[in-house]
Amino acid sequence: MDEPVIKISDLTKFYGRTKGIDHINLEIGKGEIFGFIGPNGAGKSTTIRILMNLIFPTAGSAKIMGMDVIRQTKEIKKKTGYIPSDANPYSYMDVNEFLNYCIRFHNPVSADSRISELAGIFELDLKRKISDLSLGNRKKVSIVQSLLHNPELLIMDEPTTGLDPLMQSVFFELLHSENKKGVTIFFSSHNLAEVQMFCKRVAIIREGRIIKVEDIESLRKKQLKRVTIEFSESAGIGSFTIAGAENLVTSPGNVVSFMYSGQINDLVNALSGKSLKNLIIEEPSLEEIFMHYYKA
Repeated sequence: MDEPVIKISDLTKFYGRTKGIDHINLEIGKGEIFGFIGPNGAGKSTTIRILMNLIFPTAGSAKIMGMDVIRQTKEIKKKTGYIPSDANPYSYMDVNEFLNYCIRFHNPVSADSRISELAGIFELDLKRKISDLSLGNRKKVSIVQSLLHNPELLIMDEPTTGLDPLMQSVFFELLHSENKKGVTIFFSSHNLAEVQMFCKRVAIIREGRIIKVEDIESLRKKQLKRVTIEFSESAGIGSFTIAGAENLVTSPGNVVSFMYSGQINDLVNALSGKSLKNLIIEEPSLEEIFMHYYKA
């Protein structure tokens, strides 16, 4: 079996007494497009910054392509492209100066043609000064910089922030093309639609701990259902309880809705004898499934 491209073992980071991440374990295989999602402050950026050796862990370890992220970071960065969440290239340079500065760390063949190719894809003006660029165009510069040396691994922290829908489409098309060449992609995002469209497998992180690692399709096939019940009278709501019902919400008109992880037969039995006007049982959206895990 091939060694994982990314292997994280009991990775922990505390900022003083504040927990960043707590005993994270994760493996990402060669050629995967892997999503890393969670609410703000969940630990996504902390994990990625440790992988890129921008901060040190409190405990645990991480390897990229079998190399330790601390001791062998120089070798790792030769093979890894990184897109930070806050795209802040050197503002005093123009785009062409910055990209040529970055590419000198790698000395790839046909550097000028690679810069021109990627700048053309993202409609970047190479003569513009970076300080004059919008957030979206600065993010484009960061994306291009990450791809200049044809990396084997892309680590991306909220890479589409600031990109308009057209450029997001161009970006994902390019990533699919890179993945077909064998590039492994580790993709952190708040945008669940992106994760659903782009990733094959996902880790859900909450309060510094990974609470679920699953295939996107497997998540969709879980027994979790969205249930909406309209009772004929308000008394029905007050007396209704059933195991497996979570995130219960009552609404005007004697309506109750919740996420349900139990058996449908049990639900029907619990409703037997109650006066109902309407019962709706639906497949939840992917976003609702994720929110179920966030709040669990």
